[in-house]
Amino acid sequence: MTFDQICAQILDRPAAPHRRLVAVVGPPASGKSTLAEILAARLSQQGEHAAVVPMDGFHLDDCLLERDETRNRKGAPHTFDADGFCRLITALQSPDPIVFPVFDRTREIAVAGAGRVEARCSTVLVEGNYLLLDTPPWTKLHDLWTFSIALHPPMDLLINRLKARWAEHGKPDAQAWIDTNDVPNITTVLTHSARADLTLNEIHI
Repeated sequence: MTFDQICAQILDRPAAPHRRLVAVVGPPASGKSTLAEILAARLSQQGEHAAVVPMDGFHLDDCLLERDETRNRKGAPHTFDADGFCRLITALQSPDPIVFPVFDRTREIAVAGAGRVEARCSTVLVEGNYLLLDTPPWTKLHDLWTFSIALHPPMDLLINRLKARWAEHGKPDAQAWIDTNDVPNITTVLTHSARADLTLNEIHI
């Protein structure tokens, strides 16, 4: 399926009540952010006002993870401000400009007020791991999505991408982190997510 065909499916859904909210969901390193950015660019080329909102801005800070003794599981569902994220997605249904936090991977922190969906935006592509997770409070999101896209690349491809990612960020214990943290998160996404409107095994740029 081409990117333009995916855009056509998105635009076929009404912007109700004020915006189309498109979930782009998948495990770590599946290509969610890349796909969301490509689709937003294609939609913009077609005259649609589109924006991308990443879920990663709702990572809990390391100081809270250390207090909760969950830093070794950073990226798991319980290490996000899920309720805050649900409130953001609900707010995106309004016609108002909406400000959101953005995660800075180089510093491993979320930056408040770093992104904004403008009032004129009628299609928002939200990308993240747990947008279709079948456990509360994530289940609150299911009825808010106008359209949903799931990426399910093969495990070996995900592992290779994660190795490259952590090498780029200078993580010395990358393999141990992948085995004890990334792989369990991948499994959670693949086995505990509701069915998406469209599932892709890979994207070809």
